[in-house]
Amino acid sequence: MIRRHRKTRKLNAEINVVPYIDVMMVLLVIFMITAPMLTQGVQVELPKAAAEPVDDKDKEPVIITVNAKQEYFIDVGGDPEEPLDAETVSERVRKILAANEDKMLLVRGDKNVDYDAVVQLMVLLQQSGAGTVGLVTE
Repeated sequence: MIRRHRKTRKLNAEINVVPYIDVMMVLLVIFMITAPMLTQGVQVELPKAAAEPVDDKDKEPVIITVNAKQEYFIDVGGDPEEPLDAETVSERVRKILAANEDKMLLVRGDKNVDYDAVVQLMVLLQQSGAGTVGLVTE
């Protein structure tokens, strides 16, 4: 009698992760495409203007303040405690950015000022040539 030897199959306890990797790659591509679309901002074509630079402190940021009366103050180019109108703030920011395009601009708003006043100041700074504007908080 001829005996056949059956090969016993060993159980495979490994998990095939290739389909999971494919799904993760698709999700990664979807998030990479949609993430830049989620940021909101005001798109403005900024004009080029020739202006004389204002003396400023090289490494320190420029701080523009809005008080509760919605008056603007800037810490560079004049008396930092003198209230300014929007045109003067815009002119000074243009001069500062003409001297140093990478200058950091920070907005410091009183906690009692309307949110709209802070947003209007940020729009004014963006129209003056500021690429990024930060907010100062405590």
